[in-house]
Amino acid sequence: MSQWFECKVKYDRTMENGAMKTVSEPYLVDALSFTEAEARITDKMQPFISGDFKVDAVKRVNLSDIFYNEGGDRWYKVKTNFITIDEKTAVEKRTASYQLVQASDLKGALSVFLEGMHDTMADFEIASIAETPLMDVFPANLDETRADREARQKAQNKS
Repeated sequence: MSQWFECKVKYDRTMENGAMKTVSEPYLVDALSFTEAEARITDKMQPFISGDFKVDAVKRVNLSDIFYNEGGDRWYKVKTNFITIDEKTAVEKRTASYQLVQASDLKGALSVFLEGMHDTMADFEIASIAETPLMDVFPANLDETRADREARQKAQNKS
């Protein structure tokens, strides 16, 4: 099961008018620990940011699933209530769950979410869908070994 961490990266960005502005952007990283999350986001961001940057914050995020859509450029958080019935009391119980959906708009997010959930046997209701400020999501690369990461890091340090 994936553990997701939201990492805020702070750096100086050159704006369209040429002015420098310090920005803080959130990214989502799949990692085993806070330390690995910080290392992974640093590794992922180095090629894209010229100059210094720092990881301002790392926090654990409760997500049960992520639905990717290559055509999407935004990330939406969907709160889903799974409905179960207590056999003894016959009372409905709702258990909240959160999913992340990649889409280009709210309607597309709903469509991608429903398509991803079409095989679900459990009853559920969508409580909310909201756009997140996430810039990108970095799932774990399970094919990459620790030796591969260290070799890549050494190559980057030499250049």
